[in-house]
Amino acid sequence: MLRLSAALLLAIAAPAAAMTEPSPYPALAALEARVATIGYRLTTGNAPWCARVQPQFGWLWGDPRLYSDAQRPAAEAAYGAASTDTPFLAAVAAGSPAAAAGLHAGSLVQGLPGSAPPQGEGSDPYARIAALERLFAGLPSDRPTMLDTGKAPVRIVPVVGCATDFRVDARDRPDGAADGRLVVISAGLAQFAKDDAELATAIAHELAHNILGHRARLDAAGVDRGLLQQFGRNARLFKQTEIEADRLSPWLMANAGYDPRAAVRFWTAFGQRAGRPLLQAGTHPRWQDRAASIEKEVRAIEAQRAAGQPLAPPLIGAPPPLE
Repeated sequence: MLRLSAALLLAIAAPAAAMTEPSPYPALAALEARVATIGYRLTTGNAPWCARVQPQFGWLWGDPRLYSDAQRPAAEAAYGAASTDTPFLAAVAAGSPAAAAGLHAGSLVQGLPGSAPPQGEGSDPYARIAALERLFAGLPSDRPTMLDTGKAPVRIVPVVGCATDFRVDARDRPDGAADGRLVVISAGLAQFAKDDAELATAIAHELAHNILGHRARLDAAGVDRGLLQQFGRNARLFKQTEIEADRLSPWLMANAGYDPRAAVRFWTAFGQRAGRPLLQAGTHPRWQDRAASIEKEVRAIEAQRAAGQPLAPPLIGAPPPLE
């Protein structure tokens, strides 16, 4: 959890005049497709170890309400979405239930047949997407369901997975967030990933926060999320959750079929990046320490593999108390 963002902005705030430049949406759509596939593999590959599960369909959501009138044509063209006010699938994971059902980026999905499409509450541009995420997360994990696409209903059979949905943030700032239900990865963070295994590192780190219940545990501990988070007990407890997420993430990667050593490569490159802060925030370990911590977990993974044992991730069953 690099930071818990207060706002998750997907739409690129560009003035109408800037739309004469090459469209940024094809690259964003391609990144969302990668995140959808990696997120699907991580959640379903680790379902046996997750206390909280939900049906995973293998999709990311889009909504035309996220875009200004000037942005909307380019966005719809990139996603292959029809020009309507209906939510659509921004990405479909390879090999997922959504792909098996014949869905693809641009497919329109209004909700469940016979029910009013969820609209969400408030003025948040993500309100409708959040309502759809919660609707489908609340369905039984082991039963087929029908989708209202505005045409013939589509039957889809979900796969049980760890309880998390995914989104992509278009900002260049390298950032990630996990709030217990959702993982958000910024385009700026993804640019450090040389391949899908390294991108899986960033996603697995955020997913680990959700699996370990860090948001709720920090809230229960009375941690200050404002300016005081950088000091004293607040910083120490935030740092503890970061270390726990670092330790768990290579296990999540290994169970999803990704090379856990990619985590060492990713955090080393990220820690040595140009423009990084000169002073290490008290809420995060030094990159050298996190790389060493992950290397230790990788050796434990390799030892369990060599012994023919299942890769039971540490911490999930009994994470240490925050104190």
